Amino acid sequence: MHGCKQDLEVLSTALRSHGMRLWLSLLFLSSLGFSSAAESARPNVLLIYADDQSYKTVGCYPESWPWVKTPNIDALAKTGVRFHAAYLGSWCMPSRASILTGRHPHGIESMTMEGKYPGSTYDPTKCRFAPAEMRKQGYHTAQIGKWHTGTDSGWARDWDRQIVWNRPLHPENAGAYYETQIVSEDGVERTQEGYPADNYTKWATDYIKGEKRDKSKPWYLWLCYGSIHGPSKPAARHKGMYKDGQVPLPKDIFPPRSGKPAYLNKTQSWIEGEDGMPIAKKGGEAFGEAKRGLRFDDWVRQMNECLPAVDEGVGQLVQTLKETGQYDNTVVIYTADQGFGMGEHGFRTKLAPYDTNYRSPLIVSMPSKIAQDKVCPQAINGPDLVATILSFMQVTVPWPLHGRDITLLLKQPQASWEHPVLYEHMDRLYGADARTAAEARSGKTDNQVPRYAAVVLGGWKYIHYLDTQSGEELYDLKTDPDELNNLAANPEHKAKLTSLRTAMESELQRTEGFALK
Repeated sequence: MHGCKQDLEVLSTALRSHGMRLWLSLLFLSSLGFSSAAESARPNVLLIYADDQSYKTVGCYPESWPWVKTPNIDALAKTGVRFHAAYLGSWCMPSRASILTGRHPHGIESMTMEGKYPGSTYDPTKCRFAPAEMRKQGYHTAQIGKWHTGTDSGWARDWDRQIVWNRPLHPENAGAYYETQIVSEDGVERTQEGYPADNYTKWATDYIKGEKRDKSKPWYLWLCYGSIHGPSKPAARHKGMYKDGQVPLPKDIFPPRSGKPAYLNKTQSWIEGEDGMPIAKKGGEAFGEAKRGLRFDDWVRQMNECLPAVDEGVGQLVQTLKETGQYDNTVVIYTADQGFGMGEHGFRTKLAPYDTNYRSPLIVSMPSKIAQDKVCPQAINGPDLVATILSFMQVTVPWPLHGRDITLLLKQPQASWEHPVLYEHMDRLYGADARTAAEARSGKTDNQVPRYAAVVLGGWKYIHYLDTQSGEELYDLKTDPDELNNLAANPEHKAKLTSLRTAMESELQRTEGFALK
C-alpha cells in the first residue's frame, strides 16, 4: 500500500507538471477505490408522496377547480416539468410496493395481506426494496410519514433514518390520518400528537438540515403525507377556506352510463338528495368519511381543504433546500400514490381504471439539470419513476426493473415517446398469486372492482378486465378526457383496439406478466 501511495503521488505530480486538470487526477484516484468529488455530486432525491390525491386538487393542472390554491406546488411546476399523468397504483399498498421495487404488482413476490386490515407481510429475501441498494451504493436513505407496505418497515435494512406511522403494524391506529398517531422513530415507538402533515414536514426539514444524517453522502428521502385520504379532516387553520367554491356535478355521477361495465352499479357511491344535490351513501372508502351523509359539494370542498397543509410543507421543504445550499443538487418530485374518484362514474374511491380514480399528479423539478416551466404530454407509471430515480443516482439493483428511464422527457418534454404505459389492478394479490388469478379469469375481489390491466399510448386508453363479465373499454383521451364514450364495440375503431391489445400483451410479456385470454 505504501508503494501504491508513492506511485499515486508521482502520478499526481506528473499530471500537474503537464498542466492537466485536477478532475482527471481525481477520476483516476476514484477508479482505484479512493473517494472523489464525483461521488458527492450525485444528486439528492426528495420524493414527496401525497395520498388519494386527484390531479383536480392541484392548481397548476387545468382540470382543477378554479378556486383551488396550491401556490407552492404550482411554483415547483414552474421550476420543472409537469407531467400530464402518472399511473402509480390502484390503491395505497401496491402503489408503494411498486415505488419500493420498481416492479408492477404482478412481479412482486411474497407480499400478501394477512390479519386484520391493513395487516400485511412480505419476505425481504424475495421482495427486496431499492433503498437497500441505494444504501450499499453510497446514499443515506430516509422515509418519513405513512407506511403501508407490510408490518416490516425496513428500518436499518432499507432506511438509515425513519420516522413512520406504520398502519399495518397497528390496525387499531390505522384510521388516525389526522389524529394522534403511533409512530416509530428509528425502530423505537411512541405516541405523537399534533396534525400529522405538519409533523411530517418538520421531521423532513430537520433531516434536510442534517439531523441524524451523514452529511458526507447524498441522500434519498421518501416523504409520505397521509393527506388527503379519508376521513379528510383539514387542519384547523384551513377549515372553511373554500366554503364559497362552486362545484359542478360530474356528467355521470348518476346512472345510466351507456357502454360501461355492469360493476359500476355496485360501486355507485351517491344518492340524490331532496334538493337534487348528490349525498354520499353510508360506508365507502375509508374510516367513515361518509357516515355524516355529506353533500357532494361540501365533500369536495372538504377534501380540497386538506391539501394546503401539504402545499405549505412543499414550500418549507424547498426553502430549506435553498437555505442549506442543497437546492441545485436535489431532484424534487411531487406526486401521489393514486388518484381518487370525486363523483365521476359514480365513484368516491380509487381502484377503477379511469383517470379520475387512478391518475396522479406528477411534477419533477431540478432547475440545474432539467427543463423548467414545461408540460410533458406523456404519461408514466410507477416503475418508470423508480427507473428514473435510480438513473439520476447512478444506482443499480440486482433484479429486473419493469420501468423505463424517462430522463429524456425531463430534458426534452416534447420529445417523441412511443412506449406504452401499462398499469393494473390486482386487488390484494401480488406476484404468482396475481398472475394465476389473472389467467384463471378469477373475478372475485374484495372491493367490487374487477381485476384489470390497462394501457395508455398515443392519447388512447385500452382497458382489459380480467373477469368473465366486464369486457373491454377503449377511450380517445384527446376528445373524451372524461372517459364517457366507450369505443370498444365501435367497428370504426377495431384496428385501434387490436393495436392497443397487442401493445398490452407485449408489455405484459416484457414485465414477466400474465397472458390475456
